Amino acid sequence: MRETKQWLLVLLLLAGTTTAFGQVAEFSFSGGQSLLRNNLLTSVDVGNGETADIKLKDGFRFGFRITLNNFRFAGNEFGYAYNRTKLDIGTQPAQELGMAIHQGFYNFLVYAVPEGGTIRPFVTGGAHFSNFVPPGTSVTSGGGSTKFGLNYGGGLKVRVASMFLVRFDVRQYHTPKPDFFVGPAPAGWLRQIEASAGFALAL
Repeated sequence: MRETKQWLLVLLLLAGTTTAFGQVAEFSFSGGQSLLRNNLLTSVDVGNGETADIKLKDGFRFGFRITLNNFRFAGNEFGYAYNRTKLDIGTQPAQELGMAIHQGFYNFLVYAVPEGGTIRPFVTGGAHFSNFVPPGTSVTSGGGSTKFGLNYGGGLKVRVASMFLVRFDVRQYHTPKPDFFVGPAPAGWLRQIEASAGFALAL
């Protein structure tokens, strides 16, 4: 009985500490648009002196994030996102083949309002990898092309209940173009814009 009381006391102290320092961990899920710019991957000869441009098209994305708000005005975030896009072959008639981009990322967040605020705008920057999986292959078959890049952006978190948040994110990912085609890729990096919204559980 005495041990039970001691454990209850420890739990109460831990609960009090958590309340005093605010909720520091968030688990979020979001979905939205993946907008691709500078998206020409290569050009191929289709005969008769003509070429066809192969491009990636806009699509949708969904993913999850784990955020650790280690400081009053800053935090660290890790996550994964699945992007569905299409490979536009550029021939006549047009051909579009579905493909995926898997992303893993780390970001550092800086907030305008301290931990515990109801509305918290933030800016962020970080690094990521993108695994481009061409049509007819899968991420488990090893047929993709993995590239590492940088990203930045901002967003807004709004607390709607003691343990629930909604969040809005706009980010731009700069990534080298995949090299699963013969010949060099066109100059420049792929620019991917994320526009997403989601919800989070705060602990």
